[in-house]
Amino acid sequence: MRGLHYREISQLAPLIRAGKLSPVELTDAFIRRIEALDPQLHAYARITADAARATARAAEARIRRGEYLGPLDGIPLAVKDLFWTQGVVSAAGTTIHGDFVPQQDATVVRRLREAGAIILGKLQMTEGAFATHHPSITPPVNPWGEGHWTGASSSGSGVATAAGLCCASLGTDSGGSIRFPCAANGLTGLKPGWGRVSRHGTFELAALLDHVGPMARSAADARLLFNAIAGHDPLDPTSAGPRPTGSARAVPLKGLNIGIDPGWNASGTDDTTRRALEQVVATLRDLGATVREICFPDAWAIAGQWEAQCGIQTALAHAATYPARAAEYGPALSRLIDGGLALRGTDYQRLLLSAADFTGRVNALLETIDLLLVPVQPIAAPTLDQLGALAADPDANQRLIQFTAPFNITGHPALSLPCGQTAAGMPLGFQFVARKGGEQTLLGAGVALQRATDWHRAHPVC
Repeated sequence: MRGLHYREISQLAPLIRAGKLSPVELTDAFIRRIEALDPQLHAYARITADAARATARAAEARIRRGEYLGPLDGIPLAVKDLFWTQGVVSAAGTTIHGDFVPQQDATVVRRLREAGAIILGKLQMTEGAFATHHPSITPPVNPWGEGHWTGASSSGSGVATAAGLCCASLGTDSGGSIRFPCAANGLTGLKPGWGRVSRHGTFELAALLDHVGPMARSAADARLLFNAIAGHDPLDPTSAGPRPTGSARAVPLKGLNIGIDPGWNASGTDDTTRRALEQVVATLRDLGATVREICFPDAWAIAGQWEAQCGIQTALAHAATYPARAAEYGPALSRLIDGGLALRGTDYQRLLLSAADFTGRVNALLETIDLLLVPVQPIAAPTLDQLGALAADPDANQRLIQFTAPFNITGHPALSLPCGQTAAGMPLGFQFVARKGGEQTLLGAGVALQRATDWHRAHPVC
């Protein structure tokens, strides 16, 4: 079968279950594609081809015995390099941990394996999951257009999934790093609510901001991965909630109450982004949703506090190696940690109180609507040159993360969805946000929207 690398999991799984598609042949096809394309795209930190082939052979034999494990059985996936993988280097985009070989899997990796998934390898990422790649690492290349942003820390996850180098992947999001690369690469990505997915065996950036979630071709596929990895884990006492169940059912859009804040959505956004959001709103209304104006709390102010919150938490996460080995760190992560170390306890407490107040206001607002609709970022498909120019602007990062970081601070779930392309053919994205515990509403609404549109079916030519 041709073009398997761009098929959705929900399309491949029935073929595997019926014996019409071999997990071994599918895995070999992905490995050949990785070998052909990744030298140019740099999405993988390391490829585990031998282990993947062995897992595929085991899956094929098991399925032939009638022991099918479910929709991820025999499906080739890949995971961001900050997830521990037993016996495989897990470096988190750093040189500091370049020889770290964990003796166990992260809980999410173990749960994927238990569901029958085949792990093709570890995906490249920014240093420590912060803003930029370590100077010694070649950054991944956007398969839609070289020279365009790949979307922050889960960069390899976005590139590999978009380019058909895996069926789907896992990423993390502390300020937007699932949603940014999904928007940049034309994917669907879920940042679950904080604590809905275990962080055991995941390198920390900032414990109270870190969220683990799936990056996929569709909301239906994202739901399959979420159902496999979510739920309480005794190894992570902060995790909560039952293991999810359910298929890729749509949540009817007719009558769904969706809120927009026109002033906030237009705050610093370019014309292309605004037009894309208008098209999304028109489509939702055509499908029967009620879209009404609301007034969102001051997201600009809370986004301005994100780096200080992240910095002090990152300083704690790196206490064993920083400042003792500061010379081995890249400039961006060093600056973040130095800022955190300089923060006074009373100032941090002030940030926490402000965050608690903001979270309460968002909780109250989301009780009045089913979903909130906002951009992912203010700039449509930014180029690397544009981002470089923004680096000279002290407010630039605050503007960039004003639509994403607030929901890391509050812990609410958010779903990034494709919504077309720029005039130059680069992907565009937007996000839905739901009240806490609302992941299935998000995913169901995403499934319904994607059944009525084809934005998510576009892929790069590679």
